[in-house]
Amino acid sequence: MNAFYRYSPFIQDYIYQSGWNKLRAVQDAAADAIFGTDDNVLLTASTASGKTEAAFFPILTLLDEDPPESVGVLYIAPLKALINDQFGRLSELCRDAGIPVTRWHGDAPDSGKRRLIRKPRGVLQITPESLESLLINKHMEIPTMFSDLRFIVIDEIHSLLRADRGGQTFCLIERLCRLAECDPRRIGLSATIGEPEAAGRFLAAGSGRKTIIPEFDGEKEVWRLSMEHFFNTFPQAGDFDDDPDNDNMNGHLASIEEPSDTAPKAADPGVGYIFEHTKGRKCLVFTNSREECETVCQSLRQYCEANREPDRFLIHHGNLSASYRESAEEDMKDDDSTKSVCATATLELGIDIGRLERAFQIDAPFTVSGFLQRMGRTGRRGDPEEMWFVMREDHPESRDLLPVLIPWYLLQGIAIIQLYIEEKFVEPPLKGKLPYSLLYHQTMSTLASSGEMTPGELASRVLTLTPFSRITQDDYRILLKHLLETDHINRTENGGLIVGLTGERIVNNYKFYAVFQESIEYSVRAGSEELGTIVKPPPVGDKIAIAGRVWVVNEIDHKRKEVYCTLVKGNIPAYFGDVPGDIHTRILERMYQVLLEDSDYPYLLKHAAARLAEARATFRKSGMPTHPLIHLGGKMWVLFPWLGTYQFLALERFLKRRCGTRLGLKGLDPARPYYIQFTMQVSEEDFFRIVKEEAQVDFDPMDLVYPGEVPVFEKYDEYVPEELVRKGFAYGVLDIDGMKKRVLSWSPSCPLLQQ
Repeated sequence: MNAFYRYSPFIQDYIYQSGWNKLRAVQDAAADAIFGTDDNVLLTASTASGKTEAAFFPILTLLDEDPPESVGVLYIAPLKALINDQFGRLSELCRDAGIPVTRWHGDAPDSGKRRLIRKPRGVLQITPESLESLLINKHMEIPTMFSDLRFIVIDEIHSLLRADRGGQTFCLIERLCRLAECDPRRIGLSATIGEPEAAGRFLAAGSGRKTIIPEFDGEKEVWRLSMEHFFNTFPQAGDFDDDPDNDNMNGHLASIEEPSDTAPKAADPGVGYIFEHTKGRKCLVFTNSREECETVCQSLRQYCEANREPDRFLIHHGNLSASYRESAEEDMKDDDSTKSVCATATLELGIDIGRLERAFQIDAPFTVSGFLQRMGRTGRRGDPEEMWFVMREDHPESRDLLPVLIPWYLLQGIAIIQLYIEEKFVEPPLKGKLPYSLLYHQTMSTLASSGEMTPGELASRVLTLTPFSRITQDDYRILLKHLLETDHINRTENGGLIVGLTGERIVNNYKFYAVFQESIEYSVRAGSEELGTIVKPPPVGDKIAIAGRVWVVNEIDHKRKEVYCTLVKGNIPAYFGDVPGDIHTRILERMYQVLLEDSDYPYLLKHAAARLAEARATFRKSGMPTHPLIHLGGKMWVLFPWLGTYQFLALERFLKRRCGTRLGLKGLDPARPYYIQFTMQVSEEDFFRIVKEEAQVDFDPMDLVYPGEVPVFEKYDEYVPEELVRKGFAYGVLDIDGMKKRVLSWSPSCPLLQQ
């Protein structure tokens, strides 16, 4: 079909005014699926390919032709910043048609929310947490607001496929549709979907519709990639290979010199490299944690000061105040800007921040999906996508054991790139969880929104939600009995259930709306300016790092959870709470292959190539190609299982709980998910024999949970009965089948991954 002529006139006018010569392939394909069927649609196309317009052009056309009696489109996005970005674009698109667009999140103005409640129309943009709040606090308004809801658009759906937040989102969608008695189609958008068919089933769950995944010829992906490695002190890998006098560094590194009296103290060669190559350019500098983001931004600003240059670095992460984040976003949208932003995953997803020249990634991201999203921030306005990896590590010391000699982040970065280039691999949806934490959350949310219910009514509302399909009625009885005993819920004289006093304190806190882990946070203020939040504030007089600067603490109000501070000079580490990584087994297996093969990778620069050559030599000399278990001397061994996070976790516990006594295992020290060091009393041959014998035994996964252990893994596990927490961890977190498959493939004398 010719999609352009099917669009409403106001859409056609928008396309003309935008200067488009033709529609993109994704837009034609989406129009076919949305206009031509009544199914759900999953649109997967590269970043900046026009997916948002591809979905909204036909959706808004249908709304224009047959205006709904309520909100017509519910747009769910994982980040407020993404909603703010899309709000401007959608408002402009809808203005001439008179279709209102409303933002609904914690930082959005209340005036628009009040207007929508009075007259529900158009497009509502919302985060999962604000949708939770809406269902609890505006329960009686839901039927009026959404009675004629036609579409639910879920942006960046890949970010919801592997955690409780995705389960929460689809619980909320099902609850809303039941309450409003509406039957909307679901449209999922993402640039990075692994196993599209599985993602399509995830999108459709509970909807009664199938999912169409349009196929089309996308534009050829053109990348500019480089990867360099730095030791944190000189010399660098390969420095003496070509230049025995080591007068300077080769090629593009010639401008980075060793620390001198004009450089900041403890100058970091990797950060210096980034400093030099962001000059006069608008760039993003991605880090894997908020702590590292703060540290890198401080260092880059110190370089500016030492070189008597204006500060040209901004910062963006989830603990900063809205004013800091939005200022950075606005600055980046200016195509004439030459400032760079140090960021975490908060700038990873779909926000259009104008024409970026390049992105830097410090160390390897955890996922292929994260790599693609971060690189996809560049390459807009017709330029190729461009990312420069900067891998850093300390020099190994002469007494360091084998595992420390391997550059794990360098290997991980190469593996992530190669998996996508060679196989188009992206992490698939996470299956098999027993989400008891989410079950508690949705139980309390349902009671808080609906009021008194009988146990049967509550079970029929909650257990029938698709994310809880693996949870039995017996498990739910155990949960409800526990919640009655702990005063989270109470039984009325009529035998109904209501939220108890303890439960009210939890449900009435705004943090209840989120299901992801949060640390106890203190708001940080300097005068009237709100900087953001931190955890574990230091004593008065000590320093903290936030917003890319250092501050001295003047006063702490523990009751109000507020910290008052003053700006000072300096450089200290920040702490915002632990950030776990979820690394897929395919990445670890490809890391092994990187060491095993002799391939050159064209994106590796001088030091990275030299460091990889060193690692491959170490790999071969140590016997690692054919031996997953390496003797380190005495009774000490190291095991390289090449398993992802949840299989690695299962292996740790399997060795301790099932094999520990027979192996004489002591001092087991894991570096997840790369290797495990330990001492044992048996030979290498006996090790393999024993672990295989134990893996062939059909044991209960609960055997891998320690006596008395309550492995709290999710946010609300602390309110769940201990027996369910243990069961959820053993059956839903530990990947025992994947672990067993690897153990049974091991041999002391055959290639590791031969199965």
